[in-house]
Amino acid sequence: MDAAQIDQVRRFNRTVTERVGVLHDQYLGRDRPIGEARLLWEIGEQGQDVRRLRERLVLDSGYVSRLLRSLEADGLVGVEPHPRDRRVRTVRLTDAGRAGPAELGRRSDDLAGRLLGPLNSTQRARLIAAMAEVDRLLSAATVTLDVVAPAHPDAEHCLLSYFAELRERFETGFDPARSPLPGATELSPPQGLFLIAHLHGEPVGCAGPKLPPGAPAEVKRMWVAPHARGLGRRPLAELEATASRHGREVMRLDTNTVLDATIGLYRSCGFQEVAAFNDEPYAQHWFEKRLIAPSAG
Repeated sequence: MDAAQIDQVRRFNRTVTERVGVLHDQYLGRDRPIGEARLLWEIGEQGQDVRRLRERLVLDSGYVSRLLRSLEADGLVGVEPHPRDRRVRTVRLTDAGRAGPAELGRRSDDLAGRLLGPLNSTQRARLIAAMAEVDRLLSAATVTLDVVAPAHPDAEHCLLSYFAELRERFETGFDPARSPLPGATELSPPQGLFLIAHLHGEPVGCAGPKLPPGAPAEVKRMWVAPHARGLGRRPLAELEATASRHGREVMRLDTNTVLDATIGLYRSCGFQEVAAFNDEPYAQHWFEKRLIAPSAG
């Protein structure tokens, strides 16, 4: 990063905070600052665990507690222990608090209209496309990649979602029992690892580098949730780096024809199609990539 890039980011931040009104104590003309307003919005009709709110908004626990105390004092929320685990606190909107998110939604719509209104149709399309790209890239920068045991609840969530998607998309359906997927020990050190991608505390993807002794590394169980599909490069790059650190010079993977976006990702990341190197019944394409050694990277 150079000084010009840093300056552009800071200028962008100043423009956005000014235009969306976060510099005022009364956000969107309401009687509370943006922190409290956003918290009301995130709590929603179903309520939320306080820990989940902190993770979603990436906020300090003390700050969230102060915001909740203010909202509770105004009669907008109630905070209580979870009925099955008193260590977990749950926050819910009161009858008075339920009017807040709806009004915030209407005023947010008005603000969006004021931002777009002065622009012509071409400019609006460019701004919307740029916003979508910024959102995708900032989300990618927000993702954390965490090594977990294959039996971890987040791993189980991702794998079940992955299998369900394959069953829906494959013409033949998908039966995990027919696929020679690696067992838990094969994706645990030293034979491999299992990574979970978290976005705002939510598991949105998984992948595992299989590291068989004396053989190329293999990408296994790579899946990204549909709403996070633009983030796939991060886990794939981490798998490559992991394999390289473990002395592997080549990484392999297989996939199915219907997963066209995934195939496009692999090709754009430098993987080349090769002859079949396994008997995976659901595979129709096999790819390989020569890795860069850590000292050369």
